Amino acid sequence: MKARKLILGIALAAAAVGWLGGCASATAVRVHPWERGTLSDVAMNSNRDPLGSSLSDHVYLSREASSGGRTVGGAGCGCN
Repeated sequence: MKARKLILGIALAAAAVGWLGGCASATAVRVHPWERGTLSDVAMNSNRDPLGSSLSDHVYLSREASSGGRTVGGAGCGCN
């Protein structure tokens, strides 16, 4: 029983070290100079049209009768 807990602890520690080591890799986030123009294009912006996004969120939340979870507040009645 005690040996099984020790093996489980070692396995969990090894998995945690491997997972954290993968997050510390600098090559995963490296952007080459010739790729920066593509990433700075307007089409890559997730919020290109803030007013359109806000209206779309409002309509979605009004139809779903839910509130919260996004930037638009309301009770789902569509009156906000």
